[in-house]
Amino acid sequence: MSTTRPPVTTDRPPPGPPPSPPSGLRPSALRRLGRFTARRSGTVLLASAVLTLVALVAAAGILDRLVLSRFVSPGSESLRAAEVLEEEFGTGTQGVLLLVTAAEGTVDSPDVREAGLAVERAFAAEEGVAETASYWSRGESPSMRGADGTQALIVARLSGDVTEARARLAGLSAEYTLERADIRVAVGGGDEVFRQAAEQARADFLTAEAIVLPMVLVLLWVIYRRLPAAALTLGMGLFSVVATLALLRGVAAATEVSTFAANLALVMGLGLGVDYCLFVINRFREELDAGRTVPEAVEQAVATAGRTVAFSGVTVAVSLLCMLLFPFPFLRSFGYAGAAVVATSVFAALVIMPAALARLGARVRARSLDGRGSGARWWHSTAVRMMRRPLLYGIPALAVLLVLAAPVLNLSFGLPDDRVLPPGTSSREVQDQIRANFPQEEMDAVQIVAEDLPGTAANAEAIAGYAAELSRIEGIAQVDALTGVYVEGERVGEPGAAARRFASPEATWFSAVPATAALEGVGSVDALLAEVRAVDPPGPGPVLVGGYPAELNDFRTGLVEAVPLVFGLILAVTFAVLFLMTGSLLLPLKAIALNVLSMAVMFGALVWVFQEGNLAGALGITAIGTLEPTFPLLMFCVAFGLSMDYEVFMLARIKEEYDRTGDNTAAVAAGLERSGPLITAAAVILAASFAAYATSGVMYLVMLGLGMALVIVVDATLIRAVLVPVLMRLAGRANWWAPRPLRRLHARFGIAE
Repeated sequence: MSTTRPPVTTDRPPPGPPPSPPSGLRPSALRRLGRFTARRSGTVLLASAVLTLVALVAAAGILDRLVLSRFVSPGSESLRAAEVLEEEFGTGTQGVLLLVTAAEGTVDSPDVREAGLAVERAFAAEEGVAETASYWSRGESPSMRGADGTQALIVARLSGDVTEARARLAGLSAEYTLERADIRVAVGGGDEVFRQAAEQARADFLTAEAIVLPMVLVLLWVIYRRLPAAALTLGMGLFSVVATLALLRGVAAATEVSTFAANLALVMGLGLGVDYCLFVINRFREELDAGRTVPEAVEQAVATAGRTVAFSGVTVAVSLLCMLLFPFPFLRSFGYAGAAVVATSVFAALVIMPAALARLGARVRARSLDGRGSGARWWHSTAVRMMRRPLLYGIPALAVLLVLAAPVLNLSFGLPDDRVLPPGTSSREVQDQIRANFPQEEMDAVQIVAEDLPGTAANAEAIAGYAAELSRIEGIAQVDALTGVYVEGERVGEPGAAARRFASPEATWFSAVPATAALEGVGSVDALLAEVRAVDPPGPGPVLVGGYPAELNDFRTGLVEAVPLVFGLILAVTFAVLFLMTGSLLLPLKAIALNVLSMAVMFGALVWVFQEGNLAGALGITAIGTLEPTFPLLMFCVAFGLSMDYEVFMLARIKEEYDRTGDNTAAVAAGLERSGPLITAAAVILAASFAAYATSGVMYLVMLGLGMALVIVVDATLIRAVLVPVLMRLAGRANWWAPRPLRRLHARFGIAE
């Protein structure tokens, strides 16, 4: 096979060192920073070592300080209902259940009944258990008995916040998982499901760390072929991870930070830390090859590559900081983690790395004095080929991306459940048995609070009428109220001791237990809650609708309402940053359009795999026909920032060449030649780091790992190698055009070396 380089027809001038600023001009802040780190490298490295030790101490034990979160929306109706239930009735949504299975006979057998009640009493006596109820203590409630009569439920609510509750649950779960001669007991419920998910996520954090660190070191050695450069770059990534965890510990002292934020800190800390240092080291090598001394090369690398790193950091940070606009501690945690990752990665690349380069000098130099290896030549020739026949290459590439993105048209958001865990997990097995044997969902009861209707005998008729009307709603299997138990508009159970929980001198409440089928899919839940709210209230004022289905519904509604603001701000700030860097109107718009196309491909893959179930068996996941929206939205913010990260790196080199030559075509080819190999290397490392989570036992982390790896690979290949040069060629000099008012704005506020 011939390896002859294809002819190049661009008028790119021979490479040479970029000019230094005229002596009469004040050096830029980044140039002064580079000069300082080169001259005071020993002091900078010593201070950095001390800072790293402090960060290590601060980061120690951080996983124990991160918290778990429930899907609740601050200020929502469901949260208000929960507060009233706690204050007025001392009750709330049960998060734990014990599934009791009779070894012989049914749960109505005297010996099974006594054994079940004994387990309930023992569980109720445990520290931190606020309340319990069972099939037997609630007067043989039909909603708590399995269809075949061999299983019954004990439900419980734990006191304290969610982190405290689930910490206690770890011990209780082990203690109350029983295999006896008369009964078997297994522990499940929402709190147990998400406790096990968080536990698995922590284990996956350590597993991913064991996989990612040596893998990244090997990849860096392949890229550099210099062990000092590879070790130094990996060290900067590790600094970012440790420093981020230390910062998160400080944030956790003031507000909630989710356990899952540590997973993001690991993969993004390594990824961005390595990305940024790749660009600084590569520019440092270029300057050495151009004949500069080591201090001059450090100064020039920070002034040029450092500017690109700073721009990239701003774009990534903006995408992740927008997570703070969501009114949920869980999502805000990723905003804190993302901002910390960017800050520490930029600091490592622009302060610690230059000082280390000043000390290492030629030991990180490329083995060939011609820094333009085969990868650079391939990017140059590919860019020239794409620009010669832009439509021939651009249309097929666009068609492939659109085909990959097509499944996004079937996107359907749903509610999270136990199937985020792999088959065989104890809490998932419990929920599988409940789905198979219980036609109704006691744990998912809709709780309706009538604040202005006292739970007294005087209001018995109004209470009974409202309960009967609720029980007629399609999808409601049973309604429990102060006046008894209602099914399909008829009272089927007299009020017993268990009915006293609905009584208060100020208010009363109702427990509407939905049928299992009524909770399949968001549309079903929305319709059920709408019908509940449509029933005329029993008192003079409106009712509050709460319970787990309402909490998830309010959470999703709040999430969706915040999306336009978050996405709009991300796009607006991204446009502003790229405009300040390029002075162009078209280039930021093109970058945003290509990023949106990348996001569509990612969401298409999420739908195809995690919603529709393709490859589910190979990945060990269970598709339920919908996607829980939280992680896809997180992935959008992370992926958009990282995609723009590569756009900034590429545009910076293209603009540098265009400013020097004024030739659009030559600038694109030379810019891709200089940035393409680095983008490829950075993409391989970052994609591999994310892909390590594909081995996770938690579907959310598998989704994060595969989705992010895919979008990074697609962005670094079809987008950067094909569509960027094609669109730059088709636009020509219009790439650099802006209306006169924007040109004046850029002349005054634009940022340039």
